[in-house]
Amino acid sequence: SIEVWVNPEFGSANQARIQAKKFAKVIGRLPVCLRQGVNSLTIQGGLELFGGGSHNVLIHVLQSKEYERDGILEEALVHEATHAALDETHAAAKGWLAAQKSDPEFISTYARENPTREDVAETFLLYLAVRYRPERISPEIATQITSSIPARIKYFDKQNFDVGPIN
Repeated sequence: SIEVWVNPEFGSANQARIQAKKFAKVIGRLPVCLRQGVNSLTIQGGLELFGGGSHNVLIHVLQSKEYERDGILEEALVHEATHAALDETHAAAKGWLAAQKSDPEFISTYARENPTREDVAETFLLYLAVRYRPERISPEIATQITSSIPARIKYFDKQNFDVGPIN
């Protein structure tokens, strides 16, 4: 279970409940390995970036509207839930650091510029895509992912994450 905190700025308990149900549904579609590591969800108004860490995911409702418009709400939540659920265990793990060092590239500029803070979250979404939803990416993108971060992919494979309902 995940505790949902909704700021009072939404005006009423009913409006807060609407927000909680909306995002709970999206969070419920995330892989089990991410949901298990998220203890709380904080929902606020405003147009600020989402955040994740310390077993919490922070959502700003106006930002979510932009993510929805761009078709990336779930991807943004995977990224932030990865921070909340996986960073603590994996970002500084010997195996992860060794994989990071042996791979030819980082998966994104953001990960390269922030390797200790963003690499796990940037990589996990693309790991899910290449391993469990390859039909959603082009063969060229799949090749780019697997050739850029093969050791990180192997590292995640070895974790035996429960990625249901994806698999």
